[in-house]
Amino acid sequence: MSITITCNGKTVVIDGNDFSQNIRIGNNNVFCNGKLVLMDINDNDVIVKGNCGSINCGGSVTVDGNVRGDIDCGGSCNCGNVSGEIDAGGSVTCGDVGGDIDAGGSIRFNKK
Repeated sequence: MSITITCNGKTVVIDGNDFSQNIRIGNNNVFCNGKLVLMDINDNDVIVKGNCGSINCGGSVTVDGNVRGDIDCGGSCNCGNVSGEIDAGGSVTCGDVGGDIDAGGSIRFNKK
């Protein structure tokens, strides 16, 4: 499987096992499992298509898939199921969450 990461119109496709890709956005760069994959993005918002591990970014995050780990973002979060926790500075819309949700805005989730 692979995942697609898009920031500020720049896109990269990462090959790897589902849920093994940990994504971090910082200093205008995108890192996947510690490896630099996108440079000079000029934006901290991220869109991920596919399943991934944890995500850490200063902006908003959208995941078209599930997250096996935590999401820590400075903006809003829109995602599928998350096995860990979500810490967002904005609103959260998500599927099932295994841990806690801490949001600076509203929370909409599907809890079974």
